[in-house]
Amino acid sequence: MNTKFIHLLYVPTMACNMQCRYCYLEDHTVDTLRGGDCLETLQYAIAKFREADVVPFNISLHGGEVTTLQEREFHDLVQYISSYYQDMRELITDAGFRVGHPHIKTNLYGLDRHIETIREFNVSISGSLDLPLSLHEKYRVTKGGEGTLERILDNIRLLEEIPDKKKVSATIFREHFEQLDQIIEDIRFLDRNTCLDMNDFNFMIGFDYNSCGLLHHMSEEEQLIFYRRMHEAFDGTNLDAGVNGAWFDEFGPEYCTNCDNCGEKFFLLERNGDIYSCVRGQKNEDFYYGNIYRDTVDTILKTAARKIFQNHNRQPFPEECARCAYLYLCKTGCPFVKNVYGSGKSYTCLLQQQMYRDRGYAPDASADETAYEYVTKMRLEEPEKYLPAKASTEYPALEQIIAQDAKLQYIYDSGVFELDVDGTRYPLISQILRKSREILYLTPISTVKLRMKKHMLEEECDYPENNALYLMLLSGDPVTYGDEGRTKQRHIATHQIYKGVLDHSGDNEEEWYVYDISGLLREYAQEYAMDSPNNLLCTTTELRDCHYRKQENNAYYHIQAINLPFQNIEFYYLTLDQKNDKEAFHEF
Repeated sequence: MNTKFIHLLYVPTMACNMQCRYCYLEDHTVDTLRGGDCLETLQYAIAKFREADVVPFNISLHGGEVTTLQEREFHDLVQYISSYYQDMRELITDAGFRVGHPHIKTNLYGLDRHIETIREFNVSISGSLDLPLSLHEKYRVTKGGEGTLERILDNIRLLEEIPDKKKVSATIFREHFEQLDQIIEDIRFLDRNTCLDMNDFNFMIGFDYNSCGLLHHMSEEEQLIFYRRMHEAFDGTNLDAGVNGAWFDEFGPEYCTNCDNCGEKFFLLERNGDIYSCVRGQKNEDFYYGNIYRDTVDTILKTAARKIFQNHNRQPFPEECARCAYLYLCKTGCPFVKNVYGSGKSYTCLLQQQMYRDRGYAPDASADETAYEYVTKMRLEEPEKYLPAKASTEYPALEQIIAQDAKLQYIYDSGVFELDVDGTRYPLISQILRKSREILYLTPISTVKLRMKKHMLEEECDYPENNALYLMLLSGDPVTYGDEGRTKQRHIATHQIYKGVLDHSGDNEEEWYVYDISGLLREYAQEYAMDSPNNLLCTTTELRDCHYRKQENNAYYHIQAINLPFQNIEFYYLTLDQKNDKEAFHEF
């Protein structure tokens, strides 16, 4: 089994001591589980993850507001995470991840209640402020409507002796953007007068979600103005590293929004055992993955990958993204925000492109190939639309080579293999010759029969009794291997069914061998990819050998048929509920 490493946010309480005007959790910031053991859920989840060979390499405490916990609860949680890091240090570092200290995301208002625990375990702090500070007093208030800034600044002073990370972030809406000069002055104030590391500061761009109509998003053009003004003010100053680094890192390729499927890596666990995508998807059914007490880890992981895939596909893939030389970095952005805006592209697109240029990220020289690979893995659009145009060459085309070789014609014949799924037949065509893509949705109760013309066992074969139908199963998950670092689909199994067995199949027809492979497909159910199509390829043992001999003898053929060329069809293997979800997305 391969160990899987994940980033885990833990929410030990939904309670909060503030009522920010734009809180994404709205009325959920009430602790309905007070009195229970908030540590028990985290311990149970970690044990269950570990049993499934899943390792959280980073555990951060989030909320609600974690500092509303009782002193003993907070201490025990932090102590447990600190001990976990020590116990798992070797495994985590060997996998290439850095082991830090316990970390909390906090509004800083109740920090003083836990300062002794923070000192004891050198807890790293990520706090939230509004800039300019005058708007902090307006938008970040207590549940009684009182201002919070003075107390928060006092609490920040308590962190002076804490050696680990002490940082803050600020979310920028249009109302903040309209006071750019004051934002710049307040950043300088925090840098001069607090212990905060203002080179390790983060801007976040607000979007219209649960802001009660009080706050409004910046346009992409305004975001770009904001970005440039920060550079004008701080390039070449003592905060140069920040403005050219951490301040805008959330929009870079290292963050969660810039991966193919964030459901494979990021998880938020609530005290009641519910698991969501992240703080953005928290309490949203579309981003709910299951409950650690009720569901298996395997089910949670598969649901996560499937739901992120679905949410990316709620909006069409924009043509401008398909043509963009930075798709390889952006991956179209956060699926949650895309659906808030009803857009298929990142809501910070212009800002990201400018930042990529400023930071020296090279435009993708193979952008068409990247778009094709991205669509193949993450989209429901037909990938053939995005097939890279073949460069003109002086050597003969693959079709010409096939036409001149009788043996190859059998290998590529589109009329000799079919897949029968519950009575519906699908012709199998060479995957490097097919002009359109067909993806099947199979379930454990599907009846799947492979049909092969009987004469195929005699073609290019002196002894048909020694010949066999040759099946290959490949997962949609890619692997990279070999000296040349080739990336291809992961092989699951090969299966040969010899002539004597095929002759005895009760489903045979006059010209066709008909062999039920439903059980064979079920045998490998746990190995199939969930977020990209899997692959079934068919040929005969003798024709497979012909293909490889041709590759050895003809360089032009080898160049164009380096991947498996055999007749194929792609498929998802899903539960009935998952199959219905996928079909609904096709209809959408």
